[in-house]
Amino acid sequence: MDKRVRWSLLFPVFLALAIITGIFIGRFYKDLHTSDTFYIYPRVDKLTNALNYIEREYVDPISKTELIEEAIPKILEGLDPHSQYIPVSALQSVNEPLEGNFTGIGIQFNMLDDTLIVINTIANGPSEKVGILAGDRILIVDDDTVAGVSMPSDSIVKKLRGPKGTKVTVFIQRKNIAELIPFEIIRDNIPLYSVDVAYMIKDDVGYIKISKFSKTTFDEFAQSFKDLKKQGLEKLILDLRNNGGGYMTFAVNIADQFLPGNELIVYTQGNAKGREDYKSNPGGFATDINVAVLIDEGTASSSEILAGALQDNDRGIIIGRRSFGKGLVQEQRQFSDGSALRLTIARYYTPTGRCIQKPYDNGIDEYYNDLNIRYLNGELENEDSIKFSDTLKYYTPEGKVVYGGGGIMPDIFVPFDTTGVTEYLVNVRNKGLIYKYALNYSDENRTKLEKLTEPDDFVKYLKAKNILSKFVAFAKNEGVIPEQQEIATSAEILETQLYAYIARNIIDNKGFYPIMQHIDNTLQKAIEVLSEN
Repeated sequence: MDKRVRWSLLFPVFLALAIITGIFIGRFYKDLHTSDTFYIYPRVDKLTNALNYIEREYVDPISKTELIEEAIPKILEGLDPHSQYIPVSALQSVNEPLEGNFTGIGIQFNMLDDTLIVINTIANGPSEKVGILAGDRILIVDDDTVAGVSMPSDSIVKKLRGPKGTKVTVFIQRKNIAELIPFEIIRDNIPLYSVDVAYMIKDDVGYIKISKFSKTTFDEFAQSFKDLKKQGLEKLILDLRNNGGGYMTFAVNIADQFLPGNELIVYTQGNAKGREDYKSNPGGFATDINVAVLIDEGTASSSEILAGALQDNDRGIIIGRRSFGKGLVQEQRQFSDGSALRLTIARYYTPTGRCIQKPYDNGIDEYYNDLNIRYLNGELENEDSIKFSDTLKYYTPEGKVVYGGGGIMPDIFVPFDTTGVTEYLVNVRNKGLIYKYALNYSDENRTKLEKLTEPDDFVKYLKAKNILSKFVAFAKNEGVIPEQQEIATSAEILETQLYAYIARNIIDNKGFYPIMQHIDNTLQKAIEVLSEN
């Protein structure tokens, strides 16, 4: 039967299910509600009877379980953009980034011509222990050929992952060896890091980039800060761009380190939750450090809590572009079948009292299309395009004006940099050719490149190899016609990205970010501002 027809026939049932699921949630969160939820129990029998009747008497075979699985996501869509039902099959992959580890064989890889190439093995991980090397190609996994068969990379990942302690056999193709080499690997827990990189940009200015807030984030940040402090750190650039959030607790813990005791960091409040304040404790290890926080339209949720706490307490300077605007707090509860529900239970408010959740009254599609609307309205390039209502104006203790109603507005706006952007650059980016060439080059020259240990070494070496002209020839073979004037205009961006991606393939992010910083106008602005203070 056509799914749309079936939906129209069953809509009344789903509506009833929506009502009862809301009731069920009320029971599930009984510690947050009063006993009046018991009055609606008779409706449970009505819904159960309706579902049983449909399952027993409907013209076609139908599963009550399937009806429920289809209906719950529809129910949540009507609530807010961030309440989410997670089926059993997806729960592990959804939770892994926040848990700080996954179970696998411990490699970083990329796909090249439908073949998985090992970029790096994770130190002391299962693959390194058995002797797998960077540059190896995995062709077979447990008797299944995974190379040259157009298999999606996520399907290969599923084959490599599995419960801790289980075995997986892979066959490796290694350069200069004719036969495939078999390896039996025992899967183990593999750490997922949320601090992408930490290094000293100048003698007294450090840089830490956090990609998400997981269970390990605070410990990673604290260790990175300690290491940079030994290298002379007096000022810090904290990069939260494209950080979509995660656990609020660990964002609060980091904010705590920059503030003196008893300062409000954030508070939450919801229909069933009274106001709960989160305040700083005395003795933070970063209270004497000047800090600049980088944000953009990809900065959301817990990242906005951290940025808002430092901005509202006049503790740090916020640089970049307006953040995403997610001010809703989710709580995850698991059902007995292993599925889970992430329900929005509260809004969070920055210390000045602003809720920075952007509106979602016009539906999920428009909510997520907001970033495209910002682009079309010129907001990413012009600060004056951003309009805030005076009714959402707030003041920090030092009198600085901040706004609620849709994201964190930076203290210093830095537009999206279009300098050097040409049609040629857009074409090679859209086709993924910069990344593809860098991977090819790294693979073919790994022995020489592995002798390089510092970002500057890569830049010096690759400049001498005239990488740009070789890339242009490669792109031509891939169908992008050289436009010499445009190539000259985009040369700095092209060269920098090529150097950075090649370095990343060899020495990971400690090679990538220090090279990319030279064309990062937001980061350069932060360096300038901190150097003046």
